[in-house]
This record gives sequence, structure tokens and C-alpha cells, in this order.
Amino acid sequence: MHPDDPTAQKLTDAPSTTHPRDAASTERTIGRHRAPEPPRRTLLGATPVRVALATGVTCCLGLGAFAATRDGQEAPQPVRPIADALADRAAIADERASRSLDRDIAPARVIPTPTASPTPRPTVTRKAPKKPVKPRRPRPVAGLDQQQMDNAKIIVDVGLELKMPRRALVVALATAMQESNLYNLASDVLPESSEYPHQGSGSDHDSVGLFQQRPSSGWGTVAELMRPSYAARAFYTALAEIPGWQDMSLTAAAQAVQVSAYPDAYAPHEERATTVAAALLA
Repeated sequence: MHPDDPTAQKLTDAPSTTHPRDAASTERTIGRHRAPEPPRRTLLGATPVRVALATGVTCCLGLGAFAATRDGQEAPQPVRPIADALADRAAIADERASRSLDRDIAPARVIPTPTASPTPRPTVTRKAPKKPVKPRRPRPVAGLDQQQMDNAKIIVDVGLELKMPRRALVVALATAMQESNLYNLASDVLPESSEYPHQGSGSDHDSVGLFQQRPSSGWGTVAELMRPSYAARAFYTALAEIPGWQDMSLTAAAQAVQVSAYPDAYAPHEERATTVAAALLA
């Protein structure tokens, strides 16, 4: 065939079917098969950067496809797969990076804050209940012993409780001095009286106690009359019922209550009774 033949020139200028692929194809082929480089933490490794890069590439490819379509050229098919692959790789890389960070960085140790031990409550020492203080026994005066002085105090305390005047206290003390010498006496005639606390015994009929009052005369029961406080109360009650007793002599007032066979026997005890009352009221 002649070299100047146009037909021969067309055949000569036609690309050979055995010609190697273009440089871009060769570069892509070589790029797909070359050994992967170890991952390097670069600026592109950051998740925001990779996502931005993938988005930019997708936009550029989209613009290129749009331009190609306007020129009547068919858009290359690999555009969306490549964009999707880039997005998938970015997501996978981000996921791997997140897991890697979770594995490499040990979780921070939470050191428990030592809880303060509860403040111990102050030990409340309960004091034992105080034993009732026994009243101080009065010091005997006017020749009396302790038992007599104790009985005299009971007589005075009952009179004060009943708000009796001082004169009534002296009359009551003098009467008890004459009747029982200020001792709580039982009676030999009433054996029952010996069953109660007593400080001796007498034999004047059924008379008992400090004022030798008789149960048969209505003063009270034996048990009641053997209690010094009851006997003193009974005496004051009877004395208060006598009209004008405050103006009577001690002997007359005492006799009006006791109706004794010896009406003048109370007078000798007035001075001593006054001394005892003054000591107990001090």
C-alpha cells in the first residue's frame, strides 16, 4: 500500500489495539495493587477533615458529571461508587479510630472519695435516779430523846399542814407529853395494837397512840390511831371545833378535847412544849 494513500494513512494513524493503557489507567492499576502504607495519623486522619474531603470530592465529581452531561458526553460510571467508597472508608476509619482510642487510653480511675465516718453521738450518761433524801431528823431539845423529838416533829408538821396557829401546836405537844410522854404506845387491852409499829405499851383501857385516843369512843380504828400523823390530825380537828379555844388556857383547851380524869395535868408541860415548838419552827 502506498504511503501517501489516504486510506493507508488512516490505518496508520489508528491507535493500535495492543497499545498499553493510558497513564491514568496505568496509575490506577498500579495504585490498587501497590502495598498499603502503614496508617499515619496526619491531618487527614481527623474525622472532620476526612468527612470534609469526601464531601468536596463528591461535589467536584458531581460538577464534572454535570458539565459532561451538558456537553453531550456520558458521565463516567465510577463517580458515585468512588464517592460512596470514600464516604464508607471515612466512616470505617472514624469507627476504627474511635475503637482504637477506646482501647489505647485506659479509663480514668475513679478514686472513691472517702466518706467521712458518721459523727458518733455523744454518749448520754443517764444519772441514776437520786434516792429520796430522808428528812433530817431534828435535834432533840428540852430533855427529849430522838424518838420523842421525831414524834414531836410529826405533830408540828401536821398542824402546819392544817394551817393551825402556833398556839394550837403548843397545846397539842403538851397534851401528847401528858398522855404518852411523846411515845407511840400500844395497849395491853388491845393485843391488835401490838401488830403495828409502836414504842411501848400502856394499860389505860383501850387508849392507844400518842394522844391515847380510844377506838371505842369513835376516834378511829386501832390501825389508824397507831399512826402518829392520823392521831395528830384527829386531835387538831377536835380542837378546831371547840368555840373560843384560842382564848382558853392550855389546860382548858386540852381538857376540852381529851375529857381526861385529870384536867389540870397538862399545865406543867406548857413551858417545855413551847421550847420544842420553837425549835421545830426555827
